[in-house]
Amino acid sequence: MITCHSEYGRITSILLKEADKAFESQEKADSEWRELNYLEKVDFAVALNEYQVFRNLLVEDGATPLFLPKADTTIDSIYCRDASIATDQGMIFCRMGKGARMNEPTAQQAFCKANDIPILGMIQAPGTLEGGDMCWLDQQTLCVGHTYRSNLEGIRQLKALVAPLGVDVLVVDLPHYKGESDVFHLMSILSPIDKDLAVVYSPLMPIGFRNELIERGFSLVECPEDEFESMGSNVLALAPRKVLMVSGNPKTASLLQAKGCEVLIYDGEEISQKGCGGPTCLTRPINREID
Repeated sequence: MITCHSEYGRITSILLKEADKAFESQEKADSEWRELNYLEKVDFAVALNEYQVFRNLLVEDGATPLFLPKADTTIDSIYCRDASIATDQGMIFCRMGKGARMNEPTAQQAFCKANDIPILGMIQAPGTLEGGDMCWLDQQTLCVGHTYRSNLEGIRQLKALVAPLGVDVLVVDLPHYKGESDVFHLMSILSPIDKDLAVVYSPLMPIGFRNELIERGFSLVECPEDEFESMGSNVLALAPRKVLMVSGNPKTASLLQAKGCEVLIYDGEEISQKGCGGPTCLTRPINREID
């Protein structure tokens, strides 16, 4: 069965914004990294090499990539998940909570129109919503984080768009953590990798939501505290229990392997660590195949 309403099914089609299209040049990266709160300056040449390996891992696993073109966007557009969410009735384009990223949803919308990808709707002002705050638990349940990037009006509009699809929206109130300038999404602390298995970072997870996952039958792989900042809990399922994660998280990788997962690793110092965007952030899966 092919569906957009999954985080763990085998990826069959996926939106990507390649590093050369997002970063464009060393000069562009140099001019933007501080304003966008990157941890360090990006090395453009190394980023291109890292991204080629990352992209090849996805393609070799059978995903059909759809490459977003250059647009009037910042280097943050490499994290293409945030501008949209895919549903079985078409794409919903977000309205970014980070002001510098406001052009990304309209750029993705133009691409989808040009490529005959169905469109369901778009979040309007004063609503804000980012794709990193949305996560499918199952085909009828969409979680959304109430964060500094996704406000209550954006969540209200999302609910109205997906209600006709028979989708329940589960709102998760996330903590202040490092404040408004930090990128802290729901998927910073939650990565479903099978219908009954998820990687989590429990210290920042609301008790009620954590209990909800357990009541729904999820086993939880706990990201160790010393691997949270290196995005050990940001794990992309390529297929059930076949995952892709950024290097530097050996403890989490071992915990996943103990659960029977196949773990693929990519080096992402430039494309992930410096911009605080892991493999889920770098991708917008569209269709997945589930049993």
